[in-house]
Amino acid sequence: MAFNYIDVNILDVCILTGDSGFFMTRKLGDTDHIWLVMMKAMRALTRYATAGIEETGLGLSDFGVLELLLHDGPLPVNTIGPKVDLTPGSISIAVDRLVAKGLVTRVESTEDRRVRIVALTPRGKDLIVSAFRKHSGQMKKVFSELSSEELRGLEVKLKKVGKRAAALMEND
Repeated sequence: MAFNYIDVNILDVCILTGDSGFFMTRKLGDTDHIWLVMMKAMRALTRYATAGIEETGLGLSDFGVLELLLHDGPLPVNTIGPKVDLTPGSISIAVDRLVAKGLVTRVESTEDRRVRIVALTPRGKDLIVSAFRKHSGQMKKVFSELSSEELRGLEVKLKKVGKRAAALMEND
């Protein structure tokens, strides 16, 4: 089934075409519509954030790895990947790239020689602190129209939806 969406903000309708082709009007609180609104918001937010991050000379995956190390400290390579949504092969390539740029170090764990620990270098820390400060400012601009109470409520609701989706994935 192919989905063709017309901007619901302009037309207030969503047309779904397929074998039978049917028409559905938007209803407040409709979960399909909420998902569509979340996806559109996330795409816009991601484009805005990505543009700002790329101005620092970093790509999204490098930014994610460096930001994680900034806030969580040195970590084993195999624990970084899942936290920044990178496969084992992709995280290895990302860490290789960051090591080559002198932004992180990768050393054997003193407790288990099979484990490699990744840590920020002083140069890497300086870069991610500056990049994260810029990113944080951008996010403050994006969410500036929401009150502190609205932000807390949004966070709670998004976590609830995310946890439910994760639980459903585990059960399937």
